[in-house]
Amino acid sequence: MGAATTLLVLYVLKEAFEYLLRYANFRHMKQCGSTVPSGFEGEIDEHLLEKAIAYEREKTRFGFVASLFGNVVAILFIYGGVLDAYNSWIVSLDWPFIPAGIAFFLLLSFANAILTSPFDLYRTFKIENAFGFNTATPRLWVKDFVKSQLLSAIIIALVAAVGFWIVTVSPSFWWFWVWVSFVIFSLFMMYISPYVIDPLFNTFTPIEDQELVCRIRLLLGKVGITVRRVFKMDASKRSRHTNAYFSGIGKVKRIVLYDTLLESMDRDQILAVLAHEAGHWKRKHVAKIFVAAQAVSFFAFYAGFRILQTDVLGEWFEVRHETFFAKLVLIGFIGGIVSLPVVPLSNYLSRKFEREADRVAVSMTGDKNAMIGALVKLSKDNLANLHPHPLYAAFYYSHPSVVRRIEHIRKLEGDGGTQIG
Repeated sequence: MGAATTLLVLYVLKEAFEYLLRYANFRHMKQCGSTVPSGFEGEIDEHLLEKAIAYEREKTRFGFVASLFGNVVAILFIYGGVLDAYNSWIVSLDWPFIPAGIAFFLLLSFANAILTSPFDLYRTFKIENAFGFNTATPRLWVKDFVKSQLLSAIIIALVAAVGFWIVTVSPSFWWFWVWVSFVIFSLFMMYISPYVIDPLFNTFTPIEDQELVCRIRLLLGKVGITVRRVFKMDASKRSRHTNAYFSGIGKVKRIVLYDTLLESMDRDQILAVLAHEAGHWKRKHVAKIFVAAQAVSFFAFYAGFRILQTDVLGEWFEVRHETFFAKLVLIGFIGGIVSLPVVPLSNYLSRKFEREADRVAVSMTGDKNAMIGALVKLSKDNLANLHPHPLYAAFYYSHPSVVRRIEHIRKLEGDGGTQIG
């Protein structure tokens, strides 16, 4: 069995394993999903559970179809000669290295967007519509799609131009300098995105509830966070899902609350949600995850560099013109296979951080009931699966299941009454 065939078998086994996990999760929910968990009495009834099961069923079925389509396309692209033909066409243009590289990846990005757009349309206007979540119009979807593609094209062109320029000026150490540029770019995007990119899609207005703003500032001040502005985001023009987030680097933060969250929760519950986010900042979770991700990418860049120094990829996959660009695609394909164990490890770390943030939140507010109430409402508002399969949750969940989170919060120290306000 050749190396390329071995990789194909591993790819199929990897995808089959993930399909089995999804199927096991769905079967587990069908068997246990009608049971109202402890802590949800009076909030969740059998009708809502049935609706959550139906929502999860539709998402699971859709996920199978979309994933299967993506896998077939990937296999045909790599093994069906499409990559070789596409790469040969790029070579036939006889463009300089950097313009050729930009064109190579821009066209792939556009092709991917076109192929996946029908699935996004179905998910938005069929599934999300059927369960009362979607509020977007077809016109808004088209506008978002065009904006996203233009923005993606600009970013891909800039990143590719810088990366390929580094390759030309430092052929022996480009992997290190490209890695450094990616770290800098990531930090830059974290800083600029809330002010330049997010407003392209949503409108942000100052919160009118000044009492809530005052309580937010007092609460976050307990852990040394200075609140610059508190905004409401018009999330409801696209979806009824709820959320909130921080943005900003350092101690000065910009707080963004979805308008759907403001409508769904009372002030104490909103404070509990923000206290949880403050817990992530207090425990430096974002910084830790960023450093860990960059450490992994450091070794990935070096490994990719070593592979690119050889001719094995062209030989394995029978690519006539062993261009730098085609090799990058093949390395990405292989990376998707060998990185499978990273998924449960990173999610385990994420769940650990979520529990730590919950502890900080309860310590900050002294109000376990508000945190529990917020989680229950988030589950109801988003039709969350309250009974995930343990193995599926261990592999894919970045947060502990909501039932486990509530059990954990109940065991924490707290007087049950708010300390804020």
